Amino acid sequence: MAASLRLRGAASGLQYWKHRQRPAAVSFAAVYSRSMASKTPVGFIGLGNMGNPMAKNLMKHGYPLIVYDVFPDACKEFQEAGEQVVSSPADVAEKADRIITMLPTSINAVEAYSGANGILKKVKKGSLLIDSSTIDPAVSKELAEEVEKMGAVFMDAPVSGGVGAARSGNLTFMVGGVEDEFDAAKELLGCMGSNVVYCGAVGTGQAAKICNNMLLAISMIGTAESMNLGIRLGLDPKLLTKILNMSSGRCWSSDTYNPVPGVMDGVPSANNYQGGFGTTLMAKDLGLAQDSATSTKSPIFLGSVAHQIYRMMCAKGYSKKDFSAVFQFLREEENF
Repeated sequence: MAASLRLRGAASGLQYWKHRQRPAAVSFAAVYSRSMASKTPVGFIGLGNMGNPMAKNLMKHGYPLIVYDVFPDACKEFQEAGEQVVSSPADVAEKADRIITMLPTSINAVEAYSGANGILKKVKKGSLLIDSSTIDPAVSKELAEEVEKMGAVFMDAPVSGGVGAARSGNLTFMVGGVEDEFDAAKELLGCMGSNVVYCGAVGTGQAAKICNNMLLAISMIGTAESMNLGIRLGLDPKLLTKILNMSSGRCWSSDTYNPVPGVMDGVPSANNYQGGFGTTLMAKDLGLAQDSATSTKSPIFLGSVAHQIYRMMCAKGYSKKDFSAVFQFLREEENF
């Protein structure tokens, strides 16, 4: 089964881990105090742009952490704050019976759980393992089977909301797994999110996330196209945004995460499309949607086009920019 997991992860072609942006080193040792020292430690694996603020919110709620990241520098500020830093996912499993993983791709998740130094090498019976990565639902199901053989519990709990919501603790978690374990998972996830929704059996959390991100990609492209057209027709972008947001075209991409520079503060478009949710990861998620659509014989015409657009962006140098950079891409590509 482990070999099957590796093949499935590798087949997705999702080797993005090495491109992951390291989180900025900001000292926060003095920010969080241990308000509830009696709480048992929680393991956290994957301290990237999303995992870093998620882990900090667990600290804020009084949970001691045992952390691991493939990039040692990502663990430095946690170590300075007094948290335990270990050298492998297996070491996390040896020291904690509740573990959250937040990884970029299916293949990274498979390695963290089933690899030579993976969680399953030292997992304790009765442990609760929560994967907040966005991965193939089939991989989640296979991981759950492997975890169950070890006498532990696996739940998939991907997130929506982006880096801003991760920092503020307002993420939405879509949870799949044994319903009897949902309350135990919600205790932890509620420290990091304002919405924790039970979706059904293992894999349904991933299914909900894939559908959400496909719609997000489509709406972002639509917003970028509409804004680009309006600007070229002579409309002021702030005025056009105001009109869209009081009209039937309003959506999250227009009113919360506008892709046009100068229209909105505190979003990636105001910072040369740095930070946020990378174009590479959006292309990956759209690939998962495409695979799921193929396996279920579901037509996703706009989803397929969105996938091709984000793949094209990656090929043209936008891979490390936020996915809202599709506006910039459209402005620069006039010869379609």
